[in-house]
Amino acid sequence: MIVLCRVDHRLLHGQVAFTWTQNVGSNCILIANDAVAKDDLRMTALRVSKPNGVKLVIKSIDNSLKALNSGVTDKYKLMILCESIKDAARLVEGYDKIKSINLGGIKNETGKKQISKAISVNEEEVEILKELNEKGIELEVRMVPDDSKQDVMKLI
Repeated sequence: MIVLCRVDHRLLHGQVAFTWTQNVGSNCILIANDAVAKDDLRMTALRVSKPNGVKLVIKSIDNSLKALNSGVTDKYKLMILCESIKDAARLVEGYDKIKSINLGGIKNETGKKQISKAISVNEEEVEILKELNEKGIELEVRMVPDDSKQDVMKLI
C-alpha cells in the first residue's frame, strides 16, 4: 500500500527519513530515479540516511514500475520518493494506484517560478501538473506533515 508519493529534489533527508516516515507509518522507502539507480556514490549516501527498521530500495523508473505492478511492494507501507515532477508523472502513467502526490522540495533554477517557500516550477512542470490534476490526482504542497496542505492548482 502506498502511504506517500513525494517529489523532493533532495530525496531522502532528515524531514523525509524521520518526520514523514513516522507520520505515515512507512516501513519501506522506494526511491524511483534513473540517475540515482546508476550512481553508486549517491546510493551509498542515501542508504546512510535511511531510518533503522525501514527498508530502502533504489530503482530506475522502469524497474520501479515493474516492482509496483508485480505486486511485490503490496506487503509494505510504501513511501515513494521522486526527484522530479516528471518522474512522478511517469509513475502515475504506469501505475494507477498512485492517487496523491506531495510536493516537498523543488529547487529554484533559471526559468522557474516560485509557487511556495520550497517549490519552484517551470512551464513544462506546470503542464504536467495540470495533466495529473485532470486525471484526478491530488496534488499538494507540504514540507512536513504538520504543515497545512496547499492545493498545487491554486498555487500555479
